Amino acid sequence: MPYPVLNDDDLLVVETARDFARKRLAPHSLEWDRTQHFPVKEMAEAASLGMAAIYTSDDVGGSGLRRIDGVRIFEELSKADPVTAAFLSIHNMCTWMVDTYGTDEQRSTWVPRMASMEAVASYCLTEPGAGSDAAALSTTARRDGDGFVLRGSKQFISGGGVSDVYIVMARTGDAGARGISTFIVEKGTPGLSFGPAEAKMGWHNQPTAQVIFDDARVPAEAMLGGPDGEGTGFSIAMNGLNGGRLNIAACSLGGAQAAYDMALAYTADRHAFGAPLIDEPTIRATIADMAMNLE
Repeated sequence: MPYPVLNDDDLLVVETARDFARKRLAPHSLEWDRTQHFPVKEMAEAASLGMAAIYTSDDVGGSGLRRIDGVRIFEELSKADPVTAAFLSIHNMCTWMVDTYGTDEQRSTWVPRMASMEAVASYCLTEPGAGSDAAALSTTARRDGDGFVLRGSKQFISGGGVSDVYIVMARTGDAGARGISTFIVEKGTPGLSFGPAEAKMGWHNQPTAQVIFDDARVPAEAMLGGPDGEGTGFSIAMNGLNGGRLNIAACSLGGAQAAYDMALAYTADRHAFGAPLIDEPTIRATIADMAMNLE
């Protein structure tokens, strides 16, 4: 569908994302799914164009763009490969969380690495017993000396086992939302391990696995926001998801647009009983309904 009137800056954002998606994602998407290939190299190329830290501050390497720019970027990327676009949206969410809630040291240490995708990030909230009810999570972070010891597991984590850094919500206090804090946990941390790849129907070029903390020790500086961040993890997680919902909605629109374009082309080209399929009234009405619903 055509965009509303865009100014030159808006068009540059859209056209950059569109060109990248058509050249670097679309030709390979089906093969990546078939071979379960996680396109880290191509995502790093997207990062070089500013797509890994879209609405993150430019003083630490982010693009400094707006949420609406992110929506337009993810819509274009998902027309070529919704799976890779969706993972980039998760990575952007993690980058934004560190930029928004991190200390100056955390921002200067992590955001440039995440903006370039030198450090690929995963978001760790969902647990086997706490999905939609995130305030009921049971992974704990126990204060021990000059650090914290994490115990528990996270389920269905995109990038699990492959990502370089994990933004983890864990319980540092009492039951309920106010007892949750957020931690930056690096891959390779002793006690951090991963479950086998989840069996999925599609989406094979995005690794998904359980993330397991078996007395994984992190320094006190790993708490997002420093000491002032204790007990703020639930709010951080929810604010991250508020933006994430916009991104995933954009990915859904882009995927729907691609499906419509393919259906329209197929029914126009495919002939049966001496005429294109699109000349059959029920098929034509179905295509029209698709266009209407997408708009």
